[in-house]
Amino acid sequence: MPDMENKDVMSEETTEKSKSAYSLLGKKDVKCSWLIWLFNNQANYNYERMMGIGFLHSMVPVARKLYKDDVDKQREMLQRHTGFFNCEPCVGSAVAGLTVAMEEQKAAGEEIDGEAITSVKTGLMGPLSGIGDSVIQGVIVPLLLAFAIDMASKGSFVVPIIFSLVMVAVVFGISYPLFMLGYKQGSNAILNILENGIINKIIAGANIMGCMVLGALVANYVSMNCGISIPQGEGDPFSIQAQLFDVIVPSLLPLLLTLGSYKLMKKGWSSIKVLILIVVIGIIGGLTGILA
Repeated sequence: MPDMENKDVMSEETTEKSKSAYSLLGKKDVKCSWLIWLFNNQANYNYERMMGIGFLHSMVPVARKLYKDDVDKQREMLQRHTGFFNCEPCVGSAVAGLTVAMEEQKAAGEEIDGEAITSVKTGLMGPLSGIGDSVIQGVIVPLLLAFAIDMASKGSFVVPIIFSLVMVAVVFGISYPLFMLGYKQGSNAILNILENGIINKIIAGANIMGCMVLGALVANYVSMNCGISIPQGEGDPFSIQAQLFDVIVPSLLPLLLTLGSYKLMKKGWSSIKVLILIVVIGIIGGLTGILA
């Protein structure tokens, strides 16, 4: 019950943020916090606190501005942000922006408990990670990599530069608006995003596109051919690969190899064991002529 009451207080206070933006913090302070988060969110990444220290680092300019002459309150504020935090960095910037808003409201005299700030951070990082991992890590990055690798393999030396610039645009284009959304609109805006049916549709579409990208990568970069040919009297031998597999389902063997590896990993096999098995199959298949 106390946690629910704290979240209700936080929701009411932070929704007023758009009416009193930058009351204690200037635009420079807020942008400084965002830039530190952007470039240092995984600084000192560790198994104990994950991105906790990076999150703490982004709160340093905020603490210095809100409590200029009170070192004890600076220490108290920063101590709140030394705990565990782990979220997809681009989408997780909304949590950082919301935290800045809550700390500003608390410094302005609003009745926001420090534990409520920690509870909100903990409560939002999971759902937002689900969105960020599905859309950014599951679709955008693999799709851009697929295009970049394909073009680079043809000898284009400018592709790595173009890929890097596009990734910078994607990261900046997602991170900053979400940081400011969390700062100006508060938790209600984030909860509306999470509860909106459009997000579920985006995630479903992202999953479908991710499967399409995986299929394209398998077809282009996984190679496995059957080397068996059946003699036909005086005519050319019947090639199982060229005259059967390639006619019925092109890239059938690479697909089966990929699905088999996925199935083994779902059963608990480590990637090392799967890799060793593929090597053994390749050696045996090559020596016996089953694989070409």
